[in-house]
Amino acid sequence: MNPVLSALVHTASEDDIWSRLFNFENYGELLALVHNSVIAGAVLGIVGGLIGVFVMQRDMAFAVHGISELSFAGASAALLFGANVITGSLAGALVSAIMIGLLGSKARDRNSIIGVLMPFGLGLGILFLALYPGRSANKFGLLTGQIIAVDNPRLGWLIAISVVVLIGLLWMWRPLSFDSLDADVAAARGVPTRFISLAFMVLLGLIVAVSVQIIGALLVLALVVTPAAAALRVSSSPIMVPVLAVTFGVVSAVGGIMLAIGGSLPISPYITTISFAIYLVARLVGLRHKARPAVR
Repeated sequence: MNPVLSALVHTASEDDIWSRLFNFENYGELLALVHNSVIAGAVLGIVGGLIGVFVMQRDMAFAVHGISELSFAGASAALLFGANVITGSLAGALVSAIMIGLLGSKARDRNSIIGVLMPFGLGLGILFLALYPGRSANKFGLLTGQIIAVDNPRLGWLIAISVVVLIGLLWMWRPLSFDSLDADVAAARGVPTRFISLAFMVLLGLIVAVSVQIIGALLVLALVVTPAAAALRVSSSPIMVPVLAVTFGVVSAVGGIMLAIGGSLPISPYITTISFAIYLVARLVGLRHKARPAVR
């Protein structure tokens, strides 16, 4: 091929890639169409950041992924049989969360149960999607998220469930914090650790189920785990960690949505990239603080 022609083809290919990633023509009109998604992202950033702090303290990041797989299976089944996708997603998430909460009291048992549930849920979900005769965008959206999927009824569901999760977290914040830091001492002091653990798993199942509707089943960790993990790298304060986790979650979700509006790709790569970038910066800041000599 002629070198000049080859260069032109290469340039055109690069331009096409960048236009798919970032294209801000008619941005204002597009933003008006997806304002529900922006609101949903902000809400999920707040609640996901808060619950993510306890997920990290209780070493349950793996559980989030396990719940998301069963939530994906439930949503896929609902899509196949013509039921409400949110209801199916919630059912799958709650079943898996309760199973993990009841059977996985110890970390080793919990990880074994999650390791069994994850491939089972993913396999069921793929089966249901393969049988679904509808649009491929609906199938793909359950895995990677859909920016235009948040209509008014779905936004109402998301806000209502998020409020329930937020109220539940605030109601049991102190005993949950005690149980997360030292379950044995909490039990000895009379904290109902069994009930607290199960209630927390239910709340986690609820927020994972609604997160699947925005970012997809495969990448829920970016909203529920990564912001809290980044916050814990920067601070150990019981006040600052939740504040930072919420801030990082909102920036990741809303920032990812705002960028995704200008592209033609699924929403999840934008959210996960911002979330990961924040984590890297937080990790570097944390390392710098550790390397700094103590002042005497």
